Amino acid sequence: MADEELEAFRKQRLTELQAKHGDPSGDPAQQEAKQRESEMRNSILAQVLDQAARARLSNLALVKPEKAKAVENYLIQMARFGQLGGKVSEQGLIEILEKVSQQTEKKTTVKFNRRKVLDSDEEDDD
Repeated sequence: MADEELEAFRKQRLTELQAKHGDPSGDPAQQEAKQRESEMRNSILAQVLDQAARARLSNLALVKPEKAKAVENYLIQMARFGQLGGKVSEQGLIEILEKVSQQTEKKTTVKFNRRKVLDSDEEDDD
């Protein structure tokens, strides 16, 4: 009896942890929805980009996945609103990448806080 209760408790705790940490094996419906969304994104991008541009975007996704996701979202949004005339070439993708880079560019500033140190040389010599 105790073993069955312990096993049930373990299963319940395991499902809670999987849900908390976003484990994809936890909910098959969520996993299927993510897969459908990914297939839809890929089909839209296949219609919008030519072969060289898709290759460049996939290379970018390997190095900087956040930036690639932002560019994909931008392209999908443009396609949905009909702002793209035809397939985007590699040069067109480079221009879009430059736009996204300028928008997400982080400006770093360095500020020096100089401390005054009491030194005997700073005092007026009499």
